[in-house]
Amino acid sequence: MDLLYANDRQGHYPESWYAATAEHLDPFPELRGSEQADVCVIGAGYTGLSSALHLAERGYNVILVEAHRVGFGASGRNGGQLGSGQRMEQDGLEALVGREDAHKLWLLAEEAKQVTKGLIEKHNINCHLKPGIAHACFNEREVRAEHDYVAHLQSEYGYDQIEPLDHDQLQAICPSPKYVGGSLDMSAGHLHPLAYALGLARAAVAAGVRIFENTHVHNIQKGLRNTVQTDKGRIEADHVVLACNGYLGGLDRKVAARVMPINNYIAATRPLSDTELDGVLRRDVAIADSKFVINYFRLSHDKRLLFGGGESYGYKFPDDIAALVRKPMTEIYPQLADVEIDYAWGGTLGITMKRMPYFARLAPNIISASGYSGHGVGTATHAGQLVAMAIAGQSEGFDTIARLPTPAFPGGGALRTPLLVMAMTWYALRDRLGV
Repeated sequence: MDLLYANDRQGHYPESWYAATAEHLDPFPELRGSEQADVCVIGAGYTGLSSALHLAERGYNVILVEAHRVGFGASGRNGGQLGSGQRMEQDGLEALVGREDAHKLWLLAEEAKQVTKGLIEKHNINCHLKPGIAHACFNEREVRAEHDYVAHLQSEYGYDQIEPLDHDQLQAICPSPKYVGGSLDMSAGHLHPLAYALGLARAAVAAGVRIFENTHVHNIQKGLRNTVQTDKGRIEADHVVLACNGYLGGLDRKVAARVMPINNYIAATRPLSDTELDGVLRRDVAIADSKFVINYFRLSHDKRLLFGGGESYGYKFPDDIAALVRKPMTEIYPQLADVEIDYAWGGTLGITMKRMPYFARLAPNIISASGYSGHGVGTATHAGQLVAMAIAGQSEGFDTIARLPTPAFPGGGALRTPLLVMAMTWYALRDRLGV
């Protein structure tokens, strides 16, 4: 089964709050016949859109192909959180790659936020970008660890945009009875992810990128000049960029062995009254909590709670996504047990064993970036810029991430999903037991 078509209609966005409120673009044509380009980018999410935009601004002739619609995948469905740092925390990176490379990775992550904010400002993208992400903890042990990490960022990385929060300080932001403390990062932020993706597409087209939608790539014939074969056409290109993330399919075995698709879910409540809002979020910041299967949520600009929670590891989404998400939402906010849910949707993201991006040169003229592991709003946007720079011969940033150790998932194609389910079940049990 192909994940591109397992849960969605061809060429249609999911029935999400994002799709209902975005300012949509007219459909781009399907590729028919033969085309030529300097670079063919496969996948019109943040990585592909950013790659195409930055390459076109450098003077490259770029074609961007997408099997469905621009922003169809995780880029148009995610929680909208523009986080600081990498997906792995800095102390973990120090142990993994050493302090020098950990500092380089921190600087790259800071660049990712600035690149994202800069693109929004430069291209006047109306995606409701707002500052602030709070990290919420369930017990005092977690709070102590979080406060120690804040101190580490401040002392070792000079990062002064984050502050520790005690119980009362967090309650003044997020009055859930479940949370006892945490931190607040005001350099991080949150946005409307599909509106952001569509804004990048507008900017890319203005820069000269040719976009083709409903154009499914079946294979790539590698050579001095690559041939990208689609349903009804082909593209000859000097360079190819794989920007497919969880929807890679069988385009490259090396990437597929290291980037695994999983599904995650979000629900949007009806608009909440001011009284209800006071019991949910008292400041307009996003929340991410300390569970391994993370809960993440924020308010929409029309006063809905957008709550993300729950994962699955097969191809198909559950029949009742709203019921799946309501369970963790009610654990955090018991008073919302019966609140109406107007929208509920799923999406597929790509994770790696180390929860760090996987960058690779698959051939001298074929490059791949994916595996953002739930931390892709800024990281994937920045990846697109780094890919463009690497194609232009400035590969230092790309190579820093490409050097990260990224083992293949155990079990191969047949067993890796059952093994992942076993591991995630164990971590979910630890969450429930509070250990």
